[in-house]
Amino acid sequence: MKIKYSPDADVLTIELREGRPVDSRDLAEGIIVHLSAKGVPLEIEILDAKKILQKKDLEVSVEGLFAGSSTK
Repeated sequence: MKIKYSPDADVLTIELREGRPVDSRDLAEGIIVHLSAKGVPLEIEILDAKKILQKKDLEVSVEGLFAGSSTK
């Protein structure tokens, strides 16, 4: 997973997995999910990110996400 912010465009991109998006869906105004040919979410884009996100609300936790998996 990669999270990138473009200050010039004010766009936050969350890349969930690599792949070529072939479709996209608006989840809400300014929030777009890009999908693979099989409908798997590849990326989430947040437009006008400064209007939607606030620093005080940002928290990242992945505890337990990979528990029991065989991937390194």
